[in-house]
Amino acid sequence: MQADELNRFLGVAEEAADVARWQFVEGLGAAPALYKGCNDFATEVDLQIETTLRKHLTESTGIPVLGEEKGGHTHDDALWVVDPIDGTANFSSGNPNCAVLISLVVDDQPVVSVTDLPLLNMRLTAVEGSSVTLNGSALPRIDDTAPASNQVGVGTVGTDDTSRVPPDSRLKLIKALEYSNMRPRISGSVGLDLAFVAQGIYEAAVSFSPFPWDNASGVLLARCAGAVVTDIDGEPWKLGSLGVIAGAPDVHEEVLRTMKSIQRDAGRK
Repeated sequence: MQADELNRFLGVAEEAADVARWQFVEGLGAAPALYKGCNDFATEVDLQIETTLRKHLTESTGIPVLGEEKGGHTHDDALWVVDPIDGTANFSSGNPNCAVLISLVVDDQPVVSVTDLPLLNMRLTAVEGSSVTLNGSALPRIDDTAPASNQVGVGTVGTDDTSRVPPDSRLKLIKALEYSNMRPRISGSVGLDLAFVAQGIYEAAVSFSPFPWDNASGVLLARCAGAVVTDIDGEPWKLGSLGVIAGAPDVHEEVLRTMKSIQRDAGRK
């Protein structure tokens, strides 16, 4: 896609995010309404925001939507990927670490991103090949910023899913990072973790989520900020990848090396 077209799609995504932000703030603290599994639920606000995003994005562009709450198809050449509330448990309890995530994915790669954190007054945007903006102002690349105190965001730690990285290996990664003089942080929002990498607040982030709506928006932000971005095996990230490791080149390398060591040890047992 050409830059003009990408910027037009970014404008559409921001318009959708503007309406979603109002619903988000008005609905803060909403109780669980739909239980999807152990410790996983949606609120009525999740459902309302996803309906808003779907309507605006599809009516404005004709491109289908893949969302956390109402699903969709992943085989389309272009699709919007949305998470109406990333960090629903935080949102429901009034914790500000939660976000609206919108990305346009073309040929399995994100090319437009909006990560809106209404309660922190942060909106990060990017299009492929551009710099990241925070509330409309361009951010420096992470290799041009000061070190971020070795903080590493780690997300989706306790989810008991069918991932080949079980929860105990995820906890071992946190312990290993601590021993290597890093400072793991668990925010409860993958989108926030990757947005913090793009801003240089975190030096790296790890997501174990297999879901594209958790990862896609932040993947593009991190790439545009100059981070190395892979899946948890060190392969280039694409729609359908398991997890994300994103960070400054040297920190990414150290986190990936640690992750592979833990996986090798688990395979020997």
